[in-house]
Amino acid sequence: MGHRALGPVSRLAAPVGTLVAVGAAFAYVGTVDPNQPGHYPACPLLQLTGIFCPGCGGLRCAHAVAHGDLGTALGANALVVVGFAAFTVFWVHWFWRAARSRSVSVPLRSVHWWIIGALALTFTVVRNLPLGSALAP
Repeated sequence: MGHRALGPVSRLAAPVGTLVAVGAAFAYVGTVDPNQPGHYPACPLLQLTGIFCPGCGGLRCAHAVAHGDLGTALGANALVVVGFAAFTVFWVHWFWRAARSRSVSVPLRSVHWWIIGALALTFTVVRNLPLGSALAP
């Protein structure tokens, strides 16, 4: 059995579907303000220990991004802003390659995951120290 070439709709279905899902999530968070109590659950780590996790402030960050307020987004969670930017770069690359019938792979080795984990851990520790209070949500 031979392989059939995928049409443009089939090639672009995954990146466009992902963009629609992410857009819907941002639209929801942009509409339902996480700054108002009662709309979203609280962070369990923060509730139990008083420690900000690396994701604390992420919904407020997404809300600010949805409203085009990058300063507030960075204040809520700078790490999440970096994640949004990385996702955007990856998505554009993915879409561009899919449109040209090329495959996409992100060859992350274990060292890359260790670096990402170390950055998240460092961010978490620093934002919970007095010297890193500007990174706290």
